[in-house]
Amino acid sequence: MAALFGFSSESIGEKIMPLTESYHEPLILAAEQRLPAFVSTRLDEYYTDRMEKLWGGEHLLHWSSPGPNAIYLSSNDYLCIAAEPRLIEAQAACLLRGEADLLMSTVFVREGSAQPCLEKKMANFMGAEDGLITQSGWSANVGLLQTIAGPGVPVYLDMQAHASLWEGVHAAQTRPVPFLHNEVEHLRRQVLKHGAGVIVVDSVYSVSGSVAPLREVLAVAEESGSILVVDESHSLGTHGPAGAGLVVQMGLADRVHFRTASLAKAFGGRAGFITCSSKFKGYFLSTSRPAIFSSCMLRHELAWFDAALDFIRNADERRLALHRNARRVRDGLNKLGYNVSDGTEQIIALEAGTEPKTQVLRKALEAEGIFGAVFCAPATPKNRSLVRLTLNSGLTEVEIRQILQACAAIREKVQLADWSSSKRKAAAAVS
Repeated sequence: MAALFGFSSESIGEKIMPLTESYHEPLILAAEQRLPAFVSTRLDEYYTDRMEKLWGGEHLLHWSSPGPNAIYLSSNDYLCIAAEPRLIEAQAACLLRGEADLLMSTVFVREGSAQPCLEKKMANFMGAEDGLITQSGWSANVGLLQTIAGPGVPVYLDMQAHASLWEGVHAAQTRPVPFLHNEVEHLRRQVLKHGAGVIVVDSVYSVSGSVAPLREVLAVAEESGSILVVDESHSLGTHGPAGAGLVVQMGLADRVHFRTASLAKAFGGRAGFITCSSKFKGYFLSTSRPAIFSSCMLRHELAWFDAALDFIRNADERRLALHRNARRVRDGLNKLGYNVSDGTEQIIALEAGTEPKTQVLRKALEAEGIFGAVFCAPATPKNRSLVRLTLNSGLTEVEIRQILQACAAIREKVQLADWSSSKRKAAAAVS
């Protein structure tokens, strides 16, 4: 073909190589500089209006350099299993066997292979007939709602439900019907107005650590003929008998239609899980877009979760330590004047309000060696941004004292009395 155009393949290489070496990246950059207004305007809003003007040129979510004695309260490894030798050894042994994985969609995974066996084991642990391992908690929630809801089916979501649940509504091509956080009577009025559908709650909410009134929500679902979906991402492993979750703890496993969970929290890996019947499982695998169009889990990932499940079943002492630490820190913060009344569990929100106030809080905590996670829009409503402190079972009494001493020391610097959450606390005390 090259001879037809009067030059050799060598000359083609000589002409092409300088292009790929010298011009490839500049061409990409030039193309990005020519982005249409509907993209470039959004970039300008982020970098100019938000980052430069609102955040003062610093990224609100990025830590400063931590010192040697820093305390990290930003990880969801609630039971401190991420570095557990037994789990690492189980995963390493699987990798060292050198068995090749079949890289394919979960829909092709055969019954009796490693993933379906682990799914049955997880389902038994949670008191369910069967279950599904997904690529993430996000894909579990999006995939489930996409397969049970549809056009014309109302989906009732607690206003603090995880973003993946709201995204599932979009995937189902229906519309969300929000109800006020943990307000069962508002949920009941919404259901009476719009009819039977799907009710969606988190068992423990990921921003404030509040607990859903599951029995009351379930009553609304049963009265109306609605489906109930409970996301147990922040209670699976940490709550209930052997860590089986709040639904099991409350004796509701045979009445809640579906439970989902991210296994990137107490289970220390990266996957999701859905409880369901074996009949529904077959339907889901051939209908859920995240299941069909994503690859299945790898052997070493399954080996981790298998070992993690055995470990978590027997981690009662760590669960007790986690809840003890949560009570200790919450009580201490309350005495210091912080409004932490929105929640009760291992997730604690220090709600400064605006993003600039939250930036001051983050920096003040970091100066004291405490590193939490900033939550702001879209993770929170506008002007309700916060620093989230995520506690774990491994915190020592010395570290807890350090956390509380730090929060005591910064009250003036962060102008605690001017926070919107502090004003709500003061108003509640008067009323």
